[in-house]
Formats: sequence, structure tokens, C-alpha cells
Amino acid sequence: MFGFRIEATSGRARAGRLLTPHGEIPTPVFMPVGTAGAVKAVTRRDLLELDAKIVLANTYHLMLRPGEAIVAELGGLHGFTGWPRPFLTDSGGYQVFSLEGLRELTEEGVVFQSHLDGSRHQLTPERSMQIQGQLGADIAMAFDECPAYPSTREAVEAATARTTRWARRCKDAHARPAQWLFGIVQGGVHADLRARSALELLALDFPGYAIGGLSVGEPKLDMGRVLEQMDALLPEDKPRYLMGVGTPEDILEAIARGVDMFDCVLPTRNARNGQLFVQGGRLSIRNARYKADPLPPDPACGCRTCTTTSRAYLRHLHVAGEMGAATLLTIHNLAHYLDTVSAARQAIISGRFEEFRGQKSRDLLGPAVS
Repeated sequence: MFGFRIEATSGRARAGRLLTPHGEIPTPVFMPVGTAGAVKAVTRRDLLELDAKIVLANTYHLMLRPGEAIVAELGGLHGFTGWPRPFLTDSGGYQVFSLEGLRELTEEGVVFQSHLDGSRHQLTPERSMQIQGQLGADIAMAFDECPAYPSTREAVEAATARTTRWARRCKDAHARPAQWLFGIVQGGVHADLRARSALELLALDFPGYAIGGLSVGEPKLDMGRVLEQMDALLPEDKPRYLMGVGTPEDILEAIARGVDMFDCVLPTRNARNGQLFVQGGRLSIRNARYKADPLPPDPACGCRTCTTTSRAYLRHLHVAGEMGAATLLTIHNLAHYLDTVSAARQAIISGRFEEFRGQKSRDLLGPAVS
């Protein structure tokens, strides 16, 4: 049911194929974030039209509402949502550790208060595995501790060591054969801690590895350095997933350093706030200059929004608070991300990724549209 193979390389960039029970995933791949089992503002049909290959769902939010038992009773995430392609679920770790003041950390796990109603819950490695097993995603993530940035070296070292101990418990507790479990490398921006974390997790022989704890405020140079280190340490025959990253430019830089999988809330969140990712930079549809602009949002894009809608109409919908604005803007932003990563894959296969990366970076970082 599972497998991963590299089909082509261009420099350190890799084009591969990840086989799951719900279909094959060409890599590199961008995963739209479906926090509560749905990608905000778009429908399942929209995602299929965009040819999204895999969707990420959030363990923390689904355990609180509607509850993993209901999801399991209705056929897991696939039966519950009707999404026919692969799902990946995070462990809930990042969300509970972001609840500053509402959580208590022990070696056993984390006790936290729900952001919905203040009720108290405990999330442990074993509980995370149980929930993710009931959710039934194709890929699950180990429960880790993601330290904030900046943190003291001592705090990062303690979190990294705990992540390894929890990873062992996750592997022992993981009981769903039709689900791959990925380990998560932590260590902040400290090269020795990153190396220790990677080597300890490699000893546990996970089928794939995620790189956590980046894009949390550290300088871009530090992110690039960590990714180069991970490229040298992580197995070449297993998928690599950079969690929560990032802008299109960040993703291209990570692909150049051997990363295969990505997720980020930016395309959907920015769309709801009226910002589009376009050729030449960013476009804020709220800008008054677009009030009577007949051009499509991005003349270089072939998505449904750009082929049917003007900037003037999008601005009107957004300013008027019409729900359709979020849908149309989200469709474009997701298309921009998915098309960028798909084009990167084709460039790798044709052996011209560095040329593509240079041109695309110039396009993405060109003169701002807004």
C-alpha cells in the first residue's frame, strides 16, 4: 500500500512518487491545509479541479470538534469528508504548544484548555496515535515538542530530547497498518542538536521524516543552513516533509535542498485577507487602484478565478464582505502554489531546476504589483 521512489534529480532537488492507499502523490508536493477537515473557503470539487494531490488535517481541532469517535464512525476522514485522495494529519503538538498560558507540560504529555470552551484535555504520544488512527489519514505525524523562537539553548535541548523520547512512544503505540508514521526532527537553529535529533530518529527507522521547528521567526539564512544539514543527514530513499513552510520563495529554496513535501496556511489565510500571490510579487485586492481595473488578478495564471473574474469585481466582493470573495481569492492562491510546485517538479525531471529556480525567484520577487 505504501512506497516511495525518486524518479529524477537536478542538483539536490528531487522528483519522486509517494504511493499511499488513496493514490499516488507526485513530489515535490504542496498540501493545502484543511484544519477542521476542510480547506477554508473552497469545496472538495474546487480542490479536485485544482488537482490537489493530498490535504492536511489538524488533529488538535478535530479531536475537539466533532471528536475523533464521530469521524471514525463515519468512515474516517475519507468517509467523513468525501475527499477521495490522501490525507496527512499532524499530531496536535504544534497547536497545544502554541496555547501559551493554557497548557501544562510534563514528561507524560500536555494538559491544555480548549480554545473553544475552556475544557481540559490531555494529549500524549499514545493519545495522539489513537486519535490519528481513528481519523484514518494515510500519513500520521509523531507527537513532538516544538520550542518557540527565540528560546534558550537549554530549552531547545530539553525539547529536542523529549521529542525523541515521545517519538519512541509514538512508534510503540502506532497500531494502524494502513498508515505511515513520520518522525519529526527538532533542534531549533543549533546544528549539533539538529544532528542529534536526526540520528536518534533515524535509529527508530520511520518510513519518512519531517523537519519541524522552522519558519517560526528564525532568519532565512538559518532556515537554509538547517535544510542543507538535513539534506546531508536524512535518508535519500525516504520522503522529507518541511512543516508549515512557507512562501513560494521559501518552498523553492527548500526543494533545492532536497525537500519533498510542504504545507502552509499562507495561501488560504492571505486570500481571506485580500492578498494574492501573483507573478511579480503580491497584489492587495483592497487597493483603490483596482476599483475599475478590468484585468484578471494575474494575467499569467490560468486558474478559474483569473480566467473568469476581473480585479474590479474581486475588489468589490472583498470590500462588500461577500463570501464569494474568499472562495475566488483562495482558488487563485492555491493554484499559484500548486502550479509553482508542479512546474518545479517538471523542471527537475527535465534537468533544469536551477534555471527554473532562478527565473521563478526573479518573477516571485519582482516589482510588487500592489
